[in-house]
Amino acid sequence: QVQLVESGGGLVQPGGSLRLSCTFSGFNLDKTAIGWFRQAPGKEREGISLISLKDGTTWYEDFVKGRFTISRDNGKNTVYLQMNSLKPDDTGVYYCAASWLWTILAEHMDHWGKGTLVTVSS
Repeated sequence: QVQLVESGGGLVQPGGSLRLSCTFSGFNLDKTAIGWFRQAPGKEREGISLISLKDGTTWYEDFVKGRFTISRDNGKNTVYLQMNSLKPDDTGVYYCAASWLWTILAEHMDHWGKGTLVTVSS
C-alpha cells in the first residue's frame, strides 16, 4: 500500500531552479524518513538529502549544501526538494524513497518512486 510519486523534473539552464515533489501514501509518519537520491548518466545512484516526517530533522550531502533545501508538508503528504543554482553535474534521474530508519543508504530504503528526470543544460 506504500506509494511514492515524484514530479517537477524538466529542462533548466545552468544557474536556474527547480522544485521537485514527492507525494506519498501508506506511511506511519512517526517512523518514516524520506530521502532524495539521484543517478547521473553512467554513475551509481547517490543519496543527496533526507528528512524526518516526525520532527523535520534534515540532512544534506556536502555537494548540495547551500543550494538545495528539503522540506515537508505532512498535511499534503508531500516532501519537496528546492534546487537552486543548478549545474550541469546535477543532471540525472531524481528519486524519492522511504525508510523506517534514519538512513541515506540506498540499500536500506524500503520503498521507491519511479523517478523524475532533471536536465541542466544550455
